[in-house]
Amino acid sequence: MSTPPFAPVTEHDVRVVTAQLSRPARDVIGIAARCACGNPTVVATKPRLGDGTPFPTLYYLCHPGATAAVSTLEATGVMAEYTDLLAESDDLRARYTAAHEAYLADRESIEHVDEIAHVTAGGMPERVKCLHALVGHALAAGPGVNPFGDLALERAAWSPEVCVCGDLVGDAEGEAAAQAEAEDTRRPDASGS
Repeated sequence: MSTPPFAPVTEHDVRVVTAQLSRPARDVIGIAARCACGNPTVVATKPRLGDGTPFPTLYYLCHPGATAAVSTLEATGVMAEYTDLLAESDDLRARYTAAHEAYLADRESIEHVDEIAHVTAGGMPERVKCLHALVGHALAAGPGVNPFGDLALERAAWSPEVCVCGDLVGDAEGEAAAQAEAEDTRRPDASGS
């Protein structure tokens, strides 16, 4: 779990995120949450992308297992259920508003972007719209900060404590060594045997 300031992103992190997303990672400024194995689960993204586009989603869920589990939850229509809970509970409304304010403060601590100054992600603070954004925030900020991210994590068929990454991407040295080893097994050795 991590909120700003973030530790520097490594080249390995960028390679893993690129593999996870099946597209180049863009404007990643930190790894806000990691899998049990150390791979990125949530990336922190610049509030204004390199091309100038305002990007309100500071905490971007990138782990394939997590995104699949959250997509499955969204397909069941749980957002409508959560929005109803929000309407019925003063406590949930207060906690969700606090999550919205924490999200804004985190993003503002990185960069002020006028176009998104009062916009967070996931529908906060008035409705539950995108569980991916809310789960990303919950994983980054930790339990108790985003109530609907926490609820979604409780229901998801995925846990940040259990690695299901497989070998998304090995480090460059490991890949090169494996390739060299494979090539060596195809060549006769120098002794001629």
